[in-house]
Order: sequence, then C-alpha cells, then structure tokens
Amino acid sequence: MSKHGRILVAMSGGIDSSLAAVMLHEQGYEVIGMTMKTWDYASSGSSKKETGCCSLDSINDARNIAVELGFPHYILDIRNEFGDYVIDHFTGEYLEGRTPNPCVLCNTHIKWDALLRRADRLDCEFIATGHYANMQFNNGRHYVSKGIDTWKDQSYVLWGVSQESLARTKLPLGYLHKSEIREMARQRGFIDLVNKSESYEICFVPDNDYRGFLKRRIPGLEAEVAGGNFVYEDGTVVGKHEGYPFYTVGQRKGLGIALGRPVFVTEIRKDSNEVVLGDLPDLFRDGMHVSKLNLQKYASIEQPLETVTKVRYKHDGTPAVIEQTEPDRIVARFHDGVNGIAPGQAAVFYEGDDVIGGGWIMKSFRQDRGF
Repeated sequence: MSKHGRILVAMSGGIDSSLAAVMLHEQGYEVIGMTMKTWDYASSGSSKKETGCCSLDSINDARNIAVELGFPHYILDIRNEFGDYVIDHFTGEYLEGRTPNPCVLCNTHIKWDALLRRADRLDCEFIATGHYANMQFNNGRHYVSKGIDTWKDQSYVLWGVSQESLARTKLPLGYLHKSEIREMARQRGFIDLVNKSESYEICFVPDNDYRGFLKRRIPGLEAEVAGGNFVYEDGTVVGKHEGYPFYTVGQRKGLGIALGRPVFVTEIRKDSNEVVLGDLPDLFRDGMHVSKLNLQKYASIEQPLETVTKVRYKHDGTPAVIEQTEPDRIVARFHDGVNGIAPGQAAVFYEGDDVIGGGWIMKSFRQDRGF
C-alpha cells in the first residue's frame, strides 16, 4: 500500500512534469503517469518537425521516466475533444476580432476534465501537474496562489479551474525555483531532461504563424476579409490591410504599412473590417469588461475590491478596483492606464499572491470617455 494514496500525474515529457511525478513517487504516492495527445502536426499543415508536448519523443520521454521508477504510464488521446473545443474557439475568436489564449482554455476546460475523468476510472483520489503555482484552502474555498519563482509562476493560466477540480489537485513545484528543479533532475541522473529545450509555442501552430493556420483552417477567408481599411481613431483612412482577423491589439511589426513612425494596432473593428492604428499612448486603457467569470478565493465579490490585475501572462499586474456586476461579469477600473488590453485574452485578479478569479476580456475603455 502507498503512503499517501493513488495520484494521476499529467506528464508532458518535459522536466517540470517529470520532476513533479518523481517528487510525488518519492513522497510515497502511488503514481500513475498520463501523457495527453492533443494534436498531431500533420493536421496543422506545417512542415516543421514535430516537437513539444504532443510529439512521439515527448511521449517516450515521459514513459521512460515511469519505467525507470516503476510506475504505470498511459497515453490519453484527446485530439477530438481538443479540436472541437480549443481550436474552434481559437478560430472563432479571431473571426470576432479578438485575440484568444488557447493554452488557458486547454488547461482549464480540456486537460483538467480529461484527467479527472480518467482519475476516477483508475481510482485516483488526486491529480497533479508540473505547474509553478500553489494550492490553498481557506474559509471553505480552494484557490491557486503564485509560485515562489516569480519568473516561472503559472498561476495566471489556472484561474478557470473549478472548485471541484481544485479540491483534487496537487501542484508539487509551487515552492521550488526552476534552478532547484534542474538540480534535482541532475542529482537523479536525468541529464536528458536538464538539457531538453522548452517549447513556448501553441501546439497546433508550431511555426507561430497563426495567420497561415487561419487561412488553412478556413478556406476562402483571405479573399473574404482582404481590402479593409487601416484608420486612425478619428476615422482617417491611411491604407489597406489584409483582413481584420490577421491583426491583434498592441501589434506593431508586420503591419505592412509605413507611416514614417512606429504605430500600433489599438482596436479591431470586425463589423466594418477596420484596423485602428495609433501612437503608443493611444494603446492605454484604464478600464475593461470581463465575462465568463470563474471565482476561486471568494464565492462572490459583494463590494468593490482592490486587486492587482493581470491582462496577459507576462504582465506584472496593475492595481485595479473590480466590481462584480452580474454572476459571470466584472468591471475592472485601473488606477493608471494599461498598455495593450486585448479582447479575448484572460484577465486574472489577485489579492496578494492569491488568485481571486479571472475571466475573458470582452472590451476595454477609457474612464474619461465612459463605457
């Protein structure tokens, strides 16, 4: 019998999830490893060599760790679920003029649900991942808090995990730095893991060319949306663009237009197929509407609450007051302007290191201009 019970560990084949499994095994859990196949590169139309969490090499790397330590390892094919939900959402958001974050969606709506369903079948009480974040439980609420490695902290991508799922989740890396993980792997002889490069690409866009992916995914899109106008905020037309889905708020490079100075995309207007350009100050907004809210630390926000709010993964966060206006909606008002708030990205609200909750950015605004 194991010391702590049976636990299902998501293993991508990388150093973080592998060491999470190793640590739990050493702590006395009965570990079962599982690698999820979400995508195959042949379906993407890319000619790039298959790498990352869905590649055969990564699956074999995860299996080799399991074999060496003597615990079972399974492969879970969730390509259909992934494609129907994550990829359809990805393409749909660009067609709505928004900039999606598929990795957050996959973590919270696909991988956790898939792991828990399989955990039930395998009689596992808990699941675990290699995310750099911590689990907390207070006042009857389960919630995520930041990992101590500020550079690697991944609490931002976990805002959407439900209370039921958090109650069964272990995050063994949250109190460690990446350097410590590398040293632990080195001490245990896993040199290949130490030397393995990390992938930061979207798994189904392996060449980072989301424009090419959209064109392959939606035949005829390029011709349908071509020829729209680049405009300034005052409506002045300054050129033609390739189609509104091929641009994102905050973009400066790759616009295909020369105006004698750096300009940025400040807004995407789907209905008129317009891409609004402006100078850097024009990117700043100090308010936003957030929908599809998932709260973690509190069941609801009864009064306006002071927070630090992140509008993208590597954003440091900006002080903001949030107000819950509906069960699944929040208005956030920043004390200072925030650069490049992109509809479609996730907004995550923090109280200290704790995740209050998060949602999807629907619209940004300037407070002096109203909503």
